[in-house]
Amino acid sequence: MGSSCGCGVTLVLVFCLWGVLISLSSAARLSASRQKLEVAKHLNRLNKPPVKTIQSPDGDTIDCVPISKQPAFDHPFLKDHKIQTRPSFHPEGLFEENKLSEKPDAKTHTPITQLWHANGRCPEDTIPVRRAKEEDVLRASSVKRYGRKKHRAIPKPRSAEPDLINQSGHQHAIAYVEGDKYYGAKATLNVWEPRIQQPNEFSLSQLWILGGSFGQDLNSIEAGLADLYGDNNTRLFTYWTSDAYQATGCYNLLCSGFIQVNSEIAMGATISPVSAYRNSQFDISILIWKDPKEGHWWMQFGNDYVLGYWPSFLFSYLADSASMIEWGGEVVNSEPDGQHTSTQMGSGHFPEEGFGKASYFRNIQVVDSSNNLKAPKGIGTFTEQSNCYDVQTGSNGDWGHYFYYGGPGKNPNCQ
Repeated sequence: MGSSCGCGVTLVLVFCLWGVLISLSSAARLSASRQKLEVAKHLNRLNKPPVKTIQSPDGDTIDCVPISKQPAFDHPFLKDHKIQTRPSFHPEGLFEENKLSEKPDAKTHTPITQLWHANGRCPEDTIPVRRAKEEDVLRASSVKRYGRKKHRAIPKPRSAEPDLINQSGHQHAIAYVEGDKYYGAKATLNVWEPRIQQPNEFSLSQLWILGGSFGQDLNSIEAGLADLYGDNNTRLFTYWTSDAYQATGCYNLLCSGFIQVNSEIAMGATISPVSAYRNSQFDISILIWKDPKEGHWWMQFGNDYVLGYWPSFLFSYLADSASMIEWGGEVVNSEPDGQHTSTQMGSGHFPEEGFGKASYFRNIQVVDSSNNLKAPKGIGTFTEQSNCYDVQTGSNGDWGHYFYYGGPGKNPNCQ
């Protein structure tokens, strides 16, 4: 009697457990199905109908989207916006400088292009948009966070407390200026292909145009070179936020904000060629400046490509001017296996190795209140852990103010 009772209890427990497992499995399937639907809806919002599609050799799909149908115009404040096709003014001194930089120098002045150009170009009155893919979205912590940096990703010089480093997971090696009103910045960036250890990490080389405090109200406009899609390709990127990376802003065209007017350069697309250690070196200039007439923040890539602008209404502090400019590198250190990441910054080599080995920014400049490009005054440097990534500044005739930066991440002195 006791034995049959025991068997009955066991059977009941087995059926209960089986029921729980089936319920969990159904819930997991439902959750996965819901996530897939959410991702598909988000991609449908982002990927606008193209008039032409180009397949890039690196696997990207480039959609040629009518300029008036780009993601920027999903913004409620931009519904009736009249597109400004060109800036009212360029910074004074830019074109004289471009003539000087066009002197032949095979080592650094081979034209930089984008890989997708090998298979076609977009027609006039369209812009090239890198098509977002499902795996791109799934790499983010959530669909809502796709295309956004983590909160507290900005380097605040002189605040390298260890708990802040570990909390944000972002590390930097930068040069910076503060203490004035700035209306733009320019630099020529050495192009490398840093190695990324984990798919959720990235390595950036960029300019930051900053306004406000380093609290919840921070305004930032950013542009540069990034390895951030888990494929180790070096890509052109932009970023903006008006609330310290919380609810506003995104990379490239992954939300409404930046208005692109150029039909030749795709945000987020792979750049070619890249530099090699002790071999050919390649670099590209990036300029961001505030149009003195309209007030929008414009971006130029190289000497020839005016890409577009961030409308001034997107910002609070930057609607007027910037209070700090930063140039340099940023990586995400997710501390895989409890150790420092081996994700590289720049070339993956320390600054002291110099030209052809370490990565550089040269001819760094700011735009003043009279719309003049000029050398920055009082340059400071900052890195959280110089034994992982470092920065060294200098100046000379051809390169003006410059710095070497970067490093390998994890090494015997950086664990």
